[in-house]
Amino acid sequence: MKAQNCVFLSALTMACPFVRDVVDEEALVLRRAYRRERVFRDRLDPLAFPDDHLYERYRFSADGIRYLCRLLGPRIKHRTARSHALSVEQMVCVALRFFASGTFLYSVGDAEQLNKATICRTIRSVCLAIKALADVFISFPGHRRLCDIKEEFYRIAGFPNVIGAVDCTHIRIKAPSGAHEADFVNRKSFHSINVQMVCNADCVISNVVAKWPGSVHDSRIFRASEIYQCLSQGEFSGVLLGDRGYGCQPFLLTPFTDPQEAQQAYNHAHARTRVEMTFGLLKARFHCLHKLRVSPVRACDITVACAVLHNVACLRKERAPRVPPAMDWDNPAIFPDDDSGRLLRDQYVLNYFS
Repeated sequence: MKAQNCVFLSALTMACPFVRDVVDEEALVLRRAYRRERVFRDRLDPLAFPDDHLYERYRFSADGIRYLCRLLGPRIKHRTARSHALSVEQMVCVALRFFASGTFLYSVGDAEQLNKATICRTIRSVCLAIKALADVFISFPGHRRLCDIKEEFYRIAGFPNVIGAVDCTHIRIKAPSGAHEADFVNRKSFHSINVQMVCNADCVISNVVAKWPGSVHDSRIFRASEIYQCLSQGEFSGVLLGDRGYGCQPFLLTPFTDPQEAQQAYNHAHARTRVEMTFGLLKARFHCLHKLRVSPVRACDITVACAVLHNVACLRKERAPRVPPAMDWDNPAIFPDDDSGRLLRDQYVLNYFS
């Protein structure tokens, strides 16, 4: 019996990987044979391609991507290179590819030679880092002097004293779960978030509000926004231009519903100055905004991140994509025109368009 116990202890010592002094060569061979070897894929340098290749896939040139890497590096860089962690350049390119294509995560992973979980984490990390820079790149009324902003608008169609054009766009999302699912169904009967943006004459976004479900009306979003409070208190000298979905205000001029001769000239200049192509340019640059298969909260984060990237591209004079014709939602107003707003609009017609 004693001899059998000795044989058992000897075999246990030989096979157990946690014994400190393993001297049996056969046990070492078995441990190495059954150890799972980790395979690291060789990843290409995303910037080792010409600009045409990069524009098509990432919407930025090599210099533009390097600028984003310098900008986002301190926020997204991994602390160590353990397990072959992605570089800053790879992380930025993964996120840009998703924003530019809007495809499924596994498709982005196949293109970048990464698994879906890594793609998901990387996009989220870069998205939040870009969103944190919103106050730097999105500023109302803009990064230029107020008189220069008004002059740029005036050059379009002779509409004076304009400091911005406001409008809303719907970002389609997947049907969210929970009790508030119906709140995200818009007038076109699909799920969306309704995003308000203000832009200048160069299609640079100066204000963005991305937090409302698709069922909320444009004018209600505007009245609840911080920019409405600032304008109503007279903090800025100038007016915004909006479509018929908004009520006419002293600081927000809208077109006439049934214009006469002089009013038609006003409406024509108003329509040209509204620069509605900003939404088309934004969605043509970042195709993910045509439909986001994420929760409403993450859809709002991605929308703000794309607005920041859009401004970076505009300020750096990156190549602009072709813009398809804009769709007119014909959004009826729910708030009446303000009397002082109507009076100011009539004065504009009399002084500038008669």
